[in-house]
Amino acid sequence: MSYTPPEEPSEPGQRKKPSNGRIVVWVGVAAVGLYFLISGIIGIVTH
Repeated sequence: MSYTPPEEPSEPGQRKKPSNGRIVVWVGVAAVGLYFLISGIIGIVTH
């Protein structure tokens, strides 16, 4: 297995863009968190 270092931004002040895999993980985590939040609110209101 080879490791290639991440590409450095062309300008010193420029931020690196997150990878697509990381974006997918964050969207999934947010969806699960939103599901638990909404189901908890519905459970409190209906009980």
